[in-house]
Amino acid sequence: MISAEDLKAFGYYDMFNKPNKGKWADSYSEWVEKKIMTDGQDRLVENTLGLVGEAGEVAEKIKKLIRDKSRFSNEEILKELGDVVFYATALANIYGGGLREVIDLNIAKLDDRQKRGTLKGSGDNR
Repeated sequence: MISAEDLKAFGYYDMFNKPNKGKWADSYSEWVEKKIMTDGQDRLVENTLGLVGEAGEVAEKIKKLIRDKSRFSNEEILKELGDVVFYATALANIYGGGLREVIDLNIAKLDDRQKRGTLKGSGDNR
């Protein structure tokens, strides 16, 4: 979970807080829309299955790293994470948000949890 402090530490905070913050994310959301191949309910299902499938590929690589001591390059895992971001953005677009809104909402949620000391634990509404 990434907080505002994490973004500052890695030098990304300004990217999200400039007057045109998130412009790159808006551009990415628009780019994703041009790659979508299905409509309506089929799109919802395809994008959801794509998201869990790609997340599964990330998990599979990590599993093999632990179980088999298999190695993979950083680029391999980053490519798979890129596919996760693609499908997450596609789903966000369906619900009228896009990548920027997903990031903004996530930062606000996690910062709030951190302030209240509820980063640890379980449940959506902690």
